[in-house]
This record gives sequence, C-alpha cells and structure tokens, in this order.
Amino acid sequence: MKSKSILLLLTAVFSFYTTTAQKTDNTQKPGHFAGAISVTNNGISFIPSFSLGKPAAIFNLSMGKGKLSFDPELRFALEGKPWSFLFWWRYQLVKTNKFGLRLGAHPALNFRTQTVALNGVTKDVIITRRYLAGELTPNYYINKNISIGMYYLYSRGIDKDAVRNTHFLTINSNFSNIKLSSNYYMKFAPQVFYLKQDKQDGFFVTVAVTLARKNFPLSLSSIVNKRIESNITGSKNFVWNATLVYSFNKQYVQK
Repeated sequence: MKSKSILLLLTAVFSFYTTTAQKTDNTQKPGHFAGAISVTNNGISFIPSFSLGKPAAIFNLSMGKGKLSFDPELRFALEGKPWSFLFWWRYQLVKTNKFGLRLGAHPALNFRTQTVALNGVTKDVIITRRYLAGELTPNYYINKNISIGMYYLYSRGIDKDAVRNTHFLTINSNFSNIKLSSNYYMKFAPQVFYLKQDKQDGFFVTVAVTLARKNFPLSLSSIVNKRIESNITGSKNFVWNATLVYSFNKQYVQK
C-alpha cells in the first residue's frame, strides 16, 4: 500500500469517527489530534526485544474524543520500505487521579523483504504478515509525575508462517517531568517483561529515557533493552537506539 493511500485511509477513518462522535455526544467535549514523528538510528519494535537493525522513521498519531481514540502507528525503514503498521483503537475504561485502566485492540501488518527468483531473474519482494491483537493497561498514579503499572498484550498471527500466539506482559514504571533546569526536564521509564511466542519464551529488561525542553516540539530519546534469559528466535541480547522526536498536540470543538 502506498503512502498516499495510507493517508487517504486515515483521513477517511478520522472523518467517519468525528462525524459519528458529533451525533452521539452533544456535550461538546474537546476532541484531540496529536502525534509524534520520530527518526532513529535503529528501529526498535513495539516489543523491544526485536529491532529492524537499521535507521527508521516512525509516525504515531492519535485522534479521538472522550474516552475513545484511534491511534495508528506507521513504521518505515528510512530507505522508504514499510516495516510495520498498527491500527490501534483504544478505550479509557477508568480514569481517576489515582488509577487508570485502558483497553485496546488492533489489526496489524508486518512487512519483510525476501529475495526470490522469478523466471531466472532475482528480485526483492515485500511479504506481508497479518495479526490481530488486544491489550490491557492498568496504571496506578503515585502522584502526577510517577506511576507504576502493568501491560498485557495478546497477538494472534493470521498467516500460517507467522507466530500464531504471542503473550507480552510487562511490569513498568514511569517518572516524568524530572527537572534538570528551569527549561529542561527528562522522563525515565524502566520495565521488565515476559514474552512468550508459541513454545518459546524469555525475560527482558528495558529502560527508555527522554530529554525535552519546555514548550518546544523536539526531544531526544533512547531505548535500551537487555535479555535476561530467552530462547526466542530473533530476539537480541542487547538492543539500543537514539531517536529525534517531533511532537504535536491539538484540541478541537466541533460546531
């Protein structure tokens, strides 16, 4: 699918969603359209024990109103080849000052390049694998800048050569708005996770760090992932990256 077609698809979905929301919600709650565009030296997967192994561009979008949002995530190798597309729908079931519980589900496409011979000619073709997944995200907020939580994702591979059953369970924490100076702050997010793919499994630890400036759209982030114990094919012992992120966040009220 070409990039232009993807953008047209997202625009159509967003238009449908906002029109429906307008009909069903007359309280005029503000909607949102937010996102981040990232460029990294090493594309790390949604499950951080896997990586692309080369530079990548990642487009994260979020659009919605009230408790429901559509959060597509589009990943490309920096050379332009698609890597993976996740089309998340998320619902904030519970949200208080101390506790949050979010549900989510998505169809996903994963792409890989394979060299094949056709009529004596060798060429690269892109092969697509399809997945369906659901997530559960409970979080407890110690204060506005510190939270602890869990994350569980189950993914089902549709194609015969894909991993059929993936279980991804994390125990995580998030420390945000750590003041470095009057203008600069950082975020620190460590987690340990268990990953099971069909009959293979493993334990890993991940740390994500972000350095940002107040009221400035650009930030720097890094992810480091280390294997504790694993027999999962394709998982790497040590993965890291450095990423430049451009973020935006807009609110709107429909009339």
